[in-house]
Amino acid sequence: MRHFKRVVGLKLSRIVELIINSVLLAGLYATMAYGLGLIYGVLRIVNLAHGGVIMAGAYAGWYLHELGVDPYLSLVPVGVASFFLGVVMYRGLVYRLPRGAAGGVQSLLLLFGLWLILRNIAYLLFTGNDQTLRTGYSTKAVTLAGELVSVNRMAVFAVAILILIILHILLTQTYVGKAIRAVAQNPDSCTLVGIRVERIYSLTFGLGTALAAIAGLLGATLFPFNPGFGSSELLKSFVVVVLGGLGSVAGTAIAALILAVAEVFPTAIPGFPTYLTAAVGFVLLVLVLVLRPGGLFGQRVLG
Repeated sequence: MRHFKRVVGLKLSRIVELIINSVLLAGLYATMAYGLGLIYGVLRIVNLAHGGVIMAGAYAGWYLHELGVDPYLSLVPVGVASFFLGVVMYRGLVYRLPRGAAGGVQSLLLLFGLWLILRNIAYLLFTGNDQTLRTGYSTKAVTLAGELVSVNRMAVFAVAILILIILHILLTQTYVGKAIRAVAQNPDSCTLVGIRVERIYSLTFGLGTALAAIAGLLGATLFPFNPGFGSSELLKSFVVVVLGGLGSVAGTAIAALILAVAEVFPTAIPGFPTYLTAAVGFVLLVLVLVLRPGGLFGQRVLG
């Protein structure tokens, strides 16, 4: 009987650990996906440069850390600089593309090429060696539900929740947010009521780019990175956005948790190859596209 209780206790402890890891990982996944979902929800463009911006955000945070700036303090300058980078990208490149299906194909090629340019610039500047962003508290942990949890993971999750709250307030409680939602729903009608659609497009692309860079910096505090960083993150972001429903901010957060659970829990199965965890998310993506193409929470206008 005592042995049985000990086994049950160990299993419960393992389940609690898996739940905590899933929730904390979901925070990072949601942050990575917000920018991609926002840009698609408004501009109907799949931003393939999203992965390159994630990588650039990681290197920007690392560079500022080398200058003595704490990674979490550098979120503000990196986010602001990335916002203006996104505006420049839109005004200088995306704005010039034709609208409609032809423009969609050209935007894919253009933004994919931009991603390759960002990656090769990183190779030239930083070589292909892995970099790490470590601080004095990187090895510290706190106790949560009886489990030791990294301070960095807790901080990343806290930032993810803060971003979710700010994004929700921006889109639902401000004039700019209401204008973004209106343009996402019907840009032609917006011109009739005085909304400058192109300005909203620039603002949205800049905001999505800033969110991607912030996600890259947060990811750099948890994992080693190199110029190839951002590739799998882009794919996971795409899985989360499609899974949660295009244009659904709350759906994106819940979908990030579903993906994190799908990746973390199989590791508890004895003999399960860890390299297959990434494939679990894509299996979910295929199932959702086949069974519910609009996503688990349907397509919404940034609700």
